[in-house]
Amino acid sequence: MARKCALTGKGPMVGNNVSHAHNKTKRRFLPNLRTVRVTLEDGTTKKIRIAASTLRTMKKNG
Repeated sequence: MARKCALTGKGPMVGNNVSHAHNKTKRRFLPNLRTVRVTLEDGTTKKIRIAASTLRTMKKNG
């Protein structure tokens, strides 16, 4: 299963680990995914993986 938010499409980003000596090695920034049950219009529930930031936005906006 892909490490991607089902609603926003937020996925892994790439960057560098930077040491004190300023050596750079590649690293990945993974999204903070959570499995959440969502109730659909027909009354059934489905599990989706969404980012924690998306979950906070959903709770904020109602």
